[in-house]
Amino acid sequence: MYFRLLHDERSGAVSYLLADLDAGEAVLIDPRGADVPLLGAMLDEYQLRLRWLLRTHEHDALLNGEAAALDALGAPRIQHHLPASATAGETEHAVLTFGNEHVQVLQTPGHTAGCLSYLWRDRLFCGGLLAVDACPFQPRPALPEALWDSVVNDVFKRPSETLLFTGHAQRSRAVSNVLEQRRWHPWFGGATRDEFLARVRELPAAEPA
Repeated sequence: MYFRLLHDERSGAVSYLLADLDAGEAVLIDPRGADVPLLGAMLDEYQLRLRWLLRTHEHDALLNGEAAALDALGAPRIQHHLPASATAGETEHAVLTFGNEHVQVLQTPGHTAGCLSYLWRDRLFCGGLLAVDACPFQPRPALPEALWDSVVNDVFKRPSETLLFTGHAQRSRAVSNVLEQRRWHPWFGGATRDEFLARVRELPAAEPA
């Protein structure tokens, strides 16, 4: 297996490359359009076929040409909703394969209305879920009530040792674990739902795109 983290210092955006080197297949999680030449070179270096382009969320209305740039990588782009492979009985998740590995797709709305998270082995890639006020493109959650449910009733119910990989690391670490965030997250740790929602109401509203 090959695992690579890319961090943009200016925006704090974090992207991830997961690859099964033996099978020659890979997935990208939250890649940036500006990184497409670098990502293409990385895939070529290891002779990898990109199977899936996975986005936890997007702010394409503020980033002209972002989606088109990513589509140049030539892989199916998963965002906003479960992929078509999800069956009627799989309303909460779907499974995507690359090589001999698989990624579980989870519906975790809140930061944006259609947020998805991706579980690979013991690692959960959760995008902006934990970055309540740290996203440079969105100063407050789109759906605060849904965000609370996604974090407290889904992410925090997972095994304590589950590693959490964020999509924003401007004023925080890129990786932590469920136990740490459950105890000490500045917004969720030790707070009640009503306390959390009251704090969110004090955040500035997002400006129209």
